[in-house]
Amino acid sequence: MKLTKKQLNFFDTFGFLAFPGLFLDDIENITSAFEDVWSRNGGGHFGQEHDGAQRSALIQFIDQDEYLSALIDDPRIDEVCASVLGDDYNYTGSDGNFYVGDTMWHSDGYRKSKYRSFKMAFYLDPVDATSGCLRVIPGSHKHGDLFANSLEEVHTARDSSNNPSDEIWGVDGNEVPAVPLEITPGDLVMFNHQIKHSSWGGGERRRMFTLNFEERYANPDLPELRERIGAEARFWIDRIYGDVIIKTATASRMVHLEQRMANDYHMPELVRKHQEANAEPSRG
Repeated sequence: MKLTKKQLNFFDTFGFLAFPGLFLDDIENITSAFEDVWSRNGGGHFGQEHDGAQRSALIQFIDQDEYLSALIDDPRIDEVCASVLGDDYNYTGSDGNFYVGDTMWHSDGYRKSKYRSFKMAFYLDPVDATSGCLRVIPGSHKHGDLFANSLEEVHTARDSSNNPSDEIWGVDGNEVPAVPLEITPGDLVMFNHQIKHSSWGGGERRRMFTLNFEERYANPDLPELRERIGAEARFWIDRIYGDVIIKTATASRMVHLEQRMANDYHMPELVRKHQEANAEPSRG
């Protein structure tokens, strides 16, 4: 499913795209596989049953299941990624989640980089503006732009304020001007990692998993890539991918795995340091 020129322009300008019903025919199998992966991992974060008190996150999520791993081979995923990132793009990883309550405004890494990256998200429960759907601020992904840079304040203020949007702009987080992407299971949404996004009013077990992708790095920039890979050690994974996604990989899939696999050798030592400093792996 190659993106059209208009879709590419929209994604570049606004930072997101939605594909209603794209996986509607597959959503029952996808949901079943999602639940099975959680069951094999104890039902919640760090092998503990999800209690609804805080987000449960499981990294290398699709990597643990042959059916879910094959999603990155599906033309509905692969061709979209190639349209934006080039045919030799990198698959960077996946996370499965039971979300709880509100998620404040943030970016998944607001930084200067010449390499584009984005996230695709599957929501497995219906969500709307009042029940935890994804909200995005169009254009907020353009690092260096005056508007986008001014919005970064709401992210950095999270460490010192329980309600940073009110502190900065005088409105609660759910009143910040934004586009709510209301979802029916089977829809797919994709958004630039740098875009400001949030969710509000959600319940205690909102099921969602993501697939993440980036442009392939040029050889002189591999130190930056290794730094990005090293950040994943906070999840206590000592390889960047899970076993199943590698063992079942075709030659075409391996194109999207090989560069990160060749540059994750420093992760075991980083994981050791995180385990010494923290009681559990990161939740996000």
